[in-house]
Amino acid sequence: MSAARRLGPSSANTRSAVLDMVRSGGTVTRTELAERSGLTATSITRIVKSLIEDGLVIETGFSESTGGKRSSLLELNSTGRFAVGLSLDAGRLTYVVTDLAGTVIGRLVSPGIEQAGPSEDVVRIARELGQLLVQLDIALESVVGVGVAGAGLDLGAGAERLSITSTEWESFALNKALEPRIGLPVVRDNDAACAALGQYWAGRVPATQDFATLYLSNGFGLGLMVGGSVARGASSNVGEIGHMVIDIDGPPCWCGARGCLEMLAAPRAVVAQALDDDDLVRQLGLTRDPQRFRADFEAIARAAAQGEPRCCELIKRSARYVAAAVLSIVNVLDLDRVVLAGPGFADAGAIYVREIRAYVSQFARTRAIHPVVIELADPGLDAAAGGAATLALQHALTPHAAPGR
Repeated sequence: MSAARRLGPSSANTRSAVLDMVRSGGTVTRTELAERSGLTATSITRIVKSLIEDGLVIETGFSESTGGKRSSLLELNSTGRFAVGLSLDAGRLTYVVTDLAGTVIGRLVSPGIEQAGPSEDVVRIARELGQLLVQLDIALESVVGVGVAGAGLDLGAGAERLSITSTEWESFALNKALEPRIGLPVVRDNDAACAALGQYWAGRVPATQDFATLYLSNGFGLGLMVGGSVARGASSNVGEIGHMVIDIDGPPCWCGARGCLEMLAAPRAVVAQALDDDDLVRQLGLTRDPQRFRADFEAIARAAAQGEPRCCELIKRSARYVAAAVLSIVNVLDLDRVVLAGPGFADAGAIYVREIRAYVSQFARTRAIHPVVIELADPGLDAAAGGAATLALQHALTPHAAPGR
């Protein structure tokens, strides 16, 4: 059993916190909820009654008898509500619909956001989202909202988060543009944070367990879950692991520093190294087009996964830099779990896992106290979209853990 989570009886968010305990517990009794929350049996009975009446929780049988009256078992009513998640990516748009438990029940993939400007793409997004709900025969009133994941999306700092691949999407008021078209609330966050949220919700991770999700797309991001919420920082910019300095004498980065992880190990850096080998360029059919570096990286990663020696060395080199960054994060935050997610890990994720796991297990400061689990998200390609749906669920149903500083 996870550690108790004491709740004040006057807390305005007690109901959502109890719902979150049911989510993470799988099946629980009212007695267990009272023990974990610190609330009285009377308070728990009242809260559970309201959750059942709202269709969020159901009774699914009875616990084993211990000599007295058997307790009713409670769990989430997975079909009580639905949410839509959307991952904005240059390569593709990924839509998923999840149930209350975070299970993906429908999915749609369409061309990426480079095809047109935001104003045009919003029209397409609204149309495709509606089509997906119709195909799944899901009524609009049963959908709590839409979550959107994208690189660099900032929740509340009030300024654009600049990047080497920044686009007008980063400052586009997506919520205001999309909500009137679909008739649903829209919330948004960066893809790494969404991927972490998805792992937390669908994986039934208790709020007492902290972990990180390393997300790789064009670059690196880190989603950090602390106490059931995404860690934010002073300006909502926690997770810029791509600008962790790995080599102080390394190549200059656009951020002004030298030797950042992004410049040493991100897809663009891997492709740049591969382009020095003309024979490998011809063998893999690399485009040499700076705008298509993701496609070139995927070709290198696929070849590495198939055992091509030069590509294996390129990916292993990237993975060793990533391992150094992950080790620092693990040591600083005393984490026992790091999940790799995102399209960048789709083809050669197993190589990254092996290199990171070996390095962290050998050098983690707390290795004699507890192991550190390094694993791939499942499914990694849908991690941000699934997590974005979780964002909508969390925002609507457990506002105590909803996004915020």
